[in-house]
Formats: sequence, C-alpha cells, structure tokens
Amino acid sequence: MADPFLYGAAGLLVGMMVGLSGVGGGSLMTPLLILIFGQTPTVAVGTDLWFAAITKVAATASFGYSRRVDWRIVGRLALGSIPGAVVAIVWFSVAYNPRIVDHLITRALAVMLVITAAGLFLHRPLRHLGLRLAASIGRIERRQLIITVVAGLLIGVAVTLTSVGAGALGTVALIWLYPLRLPPDRLVATDIAHALPVTVIAGIGHAALGHVNLPVLACLLIGSVPGILIASRLVIRLPQPITRSLIAAMLILAAGRVLLVR
Repeated sequence: MADPFLYGAAGLLVGMMVGLSGVGGGSLMTPLLILIFGQTPTVAVGTDLWFAAITKVAATASFGYSRRVDWRIVGRLALGSIPGAVVAIVWFSVAYNPRIVDHLITRALAVMLVITAAGLFLHRPLRHLGLRLAASIGRIERRQLIITVVAGLLIGVAVTLTSVGAGALGTVALIWLYPLRLPPDRLVATDIAHALPVTVIAGIGHAALGHVNLPVLACLLIGSVPGILIASRLVIRLPQPITRSLIAAMLILAAGRVLLVR
C-alpha cells in the first residue's frame, strides 16, 4: 500500500471536488485509484463503492429529513437497479477471469466517464429539453413506470461494473422522465437517495468477492469528510459552469488514460 497520507490527500481532493461541483465521487475516485495508485480495476471499483456508500449516508439522511426525496420514484428506480446490481455481481462470481473482467471494467469505466463529462457540459440544455418534453408527458405517463425500471436496471449494472453511473445516468433519466415533478433540489435528493442502496448492495457483492481494500478505504474516508466540509463552507467559489467544465475536461482526460491501462 502506498503512503496512507497520499490516499488521505486523494480523499481530501475528491471530497472538495464533490462539495464544489456535486459530481459523484466515483467519477473521480475510481480513475485515481487505477491510474495513480495502481489498484486493479476490480479492487478500485469495490473500494470506491464503499467509499461512495458511506459518504452518501449523511446526505441521504439530510435530504430525507427535509422531505426533498421523492420515495415513489426511488422505489421505481430500485425495482430495476437492485436486480441489475445482483445480476452483475453473479456474473462476476461465475464468469470470473481477471484479465477479461479488468478489460471490461476499464472499457465500461471510460464510457461512463465520457457520459458523466457530457452530462456536466450539457447540464443546462438537458434541463431545458426535459422541460420541453413535459408537454408530452401525459402521453408517456402510463409508460413511465416501465421506462424508469429499465433505466434503474441500466444504472444498477453500470454502478456495479464501474462504481460510476448512479449520478450520471440517474440524473439524465430523472430530468427526462420527471422534469416538472422534480425541481433541481428534489432531483439531486432523489438521485442520491436511490444511489445509496444500489452502492451498498454492489459494495457487499464486491466485498464478498474480495474486491475491497479496507486500509485504503479508511484513508480515503479520513481525507474526504474534511474535504466535503471545507468545500461546502468556501466563501469564494468558482461559478458552477466553470467548475463543471474543468471537471468534465478532467474526466475526458481520465477516460483516455484508462483506455491505455493493460
């Protein structure tokens, strides 16, 4: 294991980025663990899932207490995402070949990083598009349940494979499917509340397969909690469009680097 201080510094950095931009930690942490610290893709994903789950507990509790979570939509997403996570874990356990699995994870991770970056660049246009689609929402209302469950299924598989996706795919799905029902604050709260059980279940599966590095996880958490607190209390902050664009550019660069991992 590398110097614990370096892992703590990485946790601090990711915590601050999450606090400043709202970007999911998995989009930043998993590439760091693979590219900087040399963790295998499976261990990077398993460790980051628990990192994400633990850091989401307080946020979910806070949002739930303030009644900003739409639990009905969370339940619809979970109908698909939880089975999706279970299926992905079962695949890991019965078809495990280190080279094949690591190759698949790195490719899937690169795709999810690009999708996350696109979501950051196109955050405002996506919101506007969702509002325009609201005019036809009555025509698809009967299909919302099925579409939401299918979206949840894709999210569950993506999160289990890459630890990325609950924020990127979840936000896009919610913007498109529930543009009027979920204003920005409720959208974020609902997305995070749904991400918690999915990451926990996926994390349990990865832990059972031995994909979680507990000492590294502890160091990351020690750094990330102060990072989130510092970022949330910064008086001088970069405008959101600038912050999102800088992180999106970082994610695209990381995607390219991840594709070079052998």
